[in-house]
Amino acid sequence: MSEETFDLVIRGQRVLTTAGIAPREVGVRGGKIVAIEPLGNGLSGAAVIDLAEDETLLPGLVDTHVHVNEPGRTEWEGFASATRAAAAGGVTTIIDMPLNSIPPTTTVDGLKLKREVAEDQAFVDVGFWGGAVPGNKADLRPLHDEGVFGFKCFLLHSGVDEFPHLDAEELEVDLAELKSFDSLMIVHAEDSRAIDRAPHPGGDQYATFLASRPRGAENKAIAEVIERARWTGARAHILHLSSSDALPMIASAKRDGVRLTVETCPHYLTLMAEEIPNGATAYKCCPPIREASNRELLWKGLQDGTIDCIVSDHSPSTLDLKDLENGDFAVAWGGVSSLQLGLSLIWTEARHRGIPLEKVVSWMARKPAELARLNTKGQLALGYDADFSIFAPDEAFVVDVSKLKHKNPITPYDGKALSGVVRRTFLRGHEIDGRTPSGQLLRRGGV
Repeated sequence: MSEETFDLVIRGQRVLTTAGIAPREVGVRGGKIVAIEPLGNGLSGAAVIDLAEDETLLPGLVDTHVHVNEPGRTEWEGFASATRAAAAGGVTTIIDMPLNSIPPTTTVDGLKLKREVAEDQAFVDVGFWGGAVPGNKADLRPLHDEGVFGFKCFLLHSGVDEFPHLDAEELEVDLAELKSFDSLMIVHAEDSRAIDRAPHPGGDQYATFLASRPRGAENKAIAEVIERARWTGARAHILHLSSSDALPMIASAKRDGVRLTVETCPHYLTLMAEEIPNGATAYKCCPPIREASNRELLWKGLQDGTIDCIVSDHSPSTLDLKDLENGDFAVAWGGVSSLQLGLSLIWTEARHRGIPLEKVVSWMARKPAELARLNTKGQLALGYDADFSIFAPDEAFVVDVSKLKHKNPITPYDGKALSGVVRRTFLRGHEIDGRTPSGQLLRRGGV
């Protein structure tokens, strides 16, 4: 028997550590994982949790792509509702996007305001991206020094006027600036000229909307990002990849040593254009959900390492902005709400494909943590934060949008049957109860 007493011990047959799923006992002290031992070693703790036979202990997921929208558009989403939804889905760390809040996080003042608002209402840990917009090059280094995890830019209209987009030349100038302090540029890569020349998206036909955001617009913008990252030597990250056409050039850039990473999202991996009903604006997002054949190639890109990670791009809005009465894809806000469902969505799809749970968790926890250089998140390992979820991979449920924790009750997944239920979530060794916010505001490198 161990003489030491831990704050919390969790033990069970299925514990996902860096060595895979095995029978283990995990000891937590001071919010950190300080012991991982074979099951049966008898670690003693002030609190002890024995996993049920159908439960697996996972590291908390890390979602680096969440639009919380507070302050300024808090009726769309806020820190309390977003972080409750995250916790309910096993996500223990989110990084908030610099838009669609007002003001956007493009200045230190904007960042400070956002931190003040988030401070006492976060149920999970929250970090922040800065924004790169025309004319704020002088703000980038001060934002970096204040602890943002990197910078988001668009290569076409962002959807909100207060966050204008960069052209390719401005992108290159900002990449060179970020290179000087080794920050990261994360890019919404669609080419505005290609989209200007595409058919207009008006009406309720999904096929018309899809044609209005062609793969070529994404491919062209990604090629631009690759070359500018190559020339400057800066780190660049492609957000929400939906065009599988771009995979070969991404793979080749990575082989060449371009410092490039890529994410995709549950909606591109689980949904397909052929099944989206006309007028179903809950499915509208940019870049769009594409065809089944495209989806299969994205899965291949994940499995061969061309795509690094899976994050939600939770981009909610109020119901009226989704134009539910008319179902007009040109008018509706583009964004999918899925923060709480990501693990179940991806696991449901992955198990059909024979992909193990360890792989899914790597894509949704370890890899996003590495992207943001969160060195104590995303793995169940010694010295890491004791962020966990207790997950029942074989339990099935049907999504009921009225029971989800995000603010506005709309999601394209309403009524879908999924596998895998998050039963409990822990942040630094304490169970998240949804009543007492204990999340911390994170700064890059702890600055």
